[in-house]
Amino acid sequence: MPAFSPRPAQQAVLAYTGGQMGVSAVPGSGKTWTLSLLAANLLASGRLEDTQEVLIVTLVNSAVDNFSGRVRKFLSAQGLFPIGYRVRTLHGLCHDIVRERPALAGLSDQFDIMDEQLANELLREAANNWLRANPVALDDYLIHDLDARKAQWVQRQHLPDLVVNMATAFIRQAKDLQLTPPELRFRADRLSWPLPLVEMGLAIYTDYQRALAARGGVDFDDLIRLALHALRQDEAYLTRLRQRWPYILEDEAQDSSRLQQEILTLLTGPQGNWVRVGDPNQAIYETFTTANPRYLREFIHRKDVQARELPNSGRSMLSVIQIANALSDWTQAEHPVPELRQALTRPHIAPAPPGDPQPNPPNAPEQVKLVLRKFTPQEELDAVANSLERWLVEQSAKPPEERETAAVLTPRNQRGFEITEALKARKIAFIELLRSSRATREAAGALGNIVAYLADPASPPKLATAYRVWRREDRDADGERQRLEAVSKQLRKCRFVEDFLWPRADRNWLDALELEDTQPALHEHLAEFRAQVRRWQEAVALPIDQLVLTIAQDLFTAPSDLAVAHKLALVLRSAAAAHPEWRLPELTQELAVVAKNERKFLGLSDEDTGFEPDAHRGEIVVATMHKAKGLEWDRVYLMSVNTYDFPAAMPGDSYISERWFVRDRLNLEAEVLEQLRALRDNDLYDEGTATELARIEYAAERLRLLYVGITRARKALIVTWNTGRQGSARPAVAFDALEAWWGEQNQRVSE
Repeated sequence: MPAFSPRPAQQAVLAYTGGQMGVSAVPGSGKTWTLSLLAANLLASGRLEDTQEVLIVTLVNSAVDNFSGRVRKFLSAQGLFPIGYRVRTLHGLCHDIVRERPALAGLSDQFDIMDEQLANELLREAANNWLRANPVALDDYLIHDLDARKAQWVQRQHLPDLVVNMATAFIRQAKDLQLTPPELRFRADRLSWPLPLVEMGLAIYTDYQRALAARGGVDFDDLIRLALHALRQDEAYLTRLRQRWPYILEDEAQDSSRLQQEILTLLTGPQGNWVRVGDPNQAIYETFTTANPRYLREFIHRKDVQARELPNSGRSMLSVIQIANALSDWTQAEHPVPELRQALTRPHIAPAPPGDPQPNPPNAPEQVKLVLRKFTPQEELDAVANSLERWLVEQSAKPPEERETAAVLTPRNQRGFEITEALKARKIAFIELLRSSRATREAAGALGNIVAYLADPASPPKLATAYRVWRREDRDADGERQRLEAVSKQLRKCRFVEDFLWPRADRNWLDALELEDTQPALHEHLAEFRAQVRRWQEAVALPIDQLVLTIAQDLFTAPSDLAVAHKLALVLRSAAAAHPEWRLPELTQELAVVAKNERKFLGLSDEDTGFEPDAHRGEIVVATMHKAKGLEWDRVYLMSVNTYDFPAAMPGDSYISERWFVRDRLNLEAEVLEQLRALRDNDLYDEGTATELARIEYAAERLRLLYVGITRARKALIVTWNTGRQGSARPAVAFDALEAWWGEQNQRVSE
């Protein structure tokens, strides 16, 4: 670990000895280092008793490992044993609280925490059951000029996902408000006006909780709700926890929810010690979650809270810092929608002070390119890929240790998939940090195709597909590709598959197969494939997870692919346990969902274990701007900075959450939450108000997302936009403002 020499602003934070403190930290300010050293200093101060710990609460699991390692090294550097601290995500902390006293939460000692994948599956099943039972319940919310065929298509292809999203938002918000299904039913029965979206959400919520209870489990949102309930139930238990954790350090506090704040407030107590560190300008996970950066802002401005700033950052060159600060200033002073002028706030990012051990890279204004050229989506892909090809040539001429890092950041996963396909077509290697990695999707697709054949073993096309999977490495070799196509063609012609796989003496398809003279070895090749398929067919009697692992051992040699297969096997085992009636066709669909990237699945990747950009010098990383938070690269491309991906809540803007088939451009996820609020408050519901507010909140979050994207760049920043699928998108309003400002700055310099 490199030596850490605190800056003056960091020293002001490290001088903390007690009470409540709020720290606003800009990107690249070293907040993780500072918070880790503060924890070590508190432990070294002798203020804690042997049974006490410093509690560090952070956002994601990779940050837990990061904090633990740094605190351990700081303590070791001071000659102390690495003990006396606990690092937890909020869910981990709530699990500790509930597991210690499950009876306070109304749980048995043997309660289970539902795997996120299984919980999502249970919720999806509850939503689909409701939709099947109520096929016309949402008709009043659909546009009225749909013809019968298009209406059926919407019902089949679009409504299921919409209902799942609405139910997810409803259940998460209800749990944040600590409203159970019986409590909501009691309120709804006494309401004198209809709330149809509440009825939908409540029915799915009830069914979902019943499914969880039947498995003796709780989901992650339940953990938070029940932990707060347990703390409120037993004052003696709360007192013991306050004694155990006399200092609480909270990282990424801009993403705190109301319940997180309440839990940590209770654990701190009125006279306790609580340090909250975060950057409200990097709050990018708020849409349809219960997190909100205002909790941190309000905390910092309380009179009883010590307010500190970490404004210095050595990450980026001066020009990148200026662009980020200009975005903040323009938002606060000139955004055309006044309600959005609080989306970004001070402090400005300040360069590292003179003599700092982490100085900013040398300034090179020419490396900032805000490209206003009007690209189609394909033209934008080509332009970025061309630029990356040139960059790779430059890097290949450098010694490995001098090569730089580069990332292409997109606002949505789909655009990320498109740039990866463009790079793949040019045979450009890349590393992917998207919803699931390409390696994960390809492994899932390969396994899914084999299982799909085993579910329909008499199908010649599926047998041919299974062969192509078995020989998938032949696709990139010219000579082998010809054999691949020839064999696939023959297998599709095999009318009776059993005559090939399990032939009788008088009906042997392989012996009767006539091949060209140029293909003398194909008989042996097909015989080898036949033996392989027989092995898979014999394994069909195994449980699904064992079947998948058996196939994986025959298909994969790379440890990463085998690890992904192991995770997929566990997912399918959980799905089979949740749905005993499922057979291979249904389980094949689960693999197809992962392969098509329709549902989140974490394969074994750098993302899961803590990605380190500097370990990939001279390589290209493709990530969403959300996944890039906390990371940095020398060269950063920001794509699709247009009015669709970065709307400004202005007339004519489009919003991802406003489905084309819903009337009046209503955002039904927002409307169901507004109906829930009306039910809780026994208040009237005004349709459309929540949609308007959701546009403001979404536009504010996208401004912060653009800020996060900009501040990932060290030495070079390239920003582009495209006209969108319909050809009607324009440059984002913020992009236009930044390009104009940057042009003025350069004009002044040239003068």
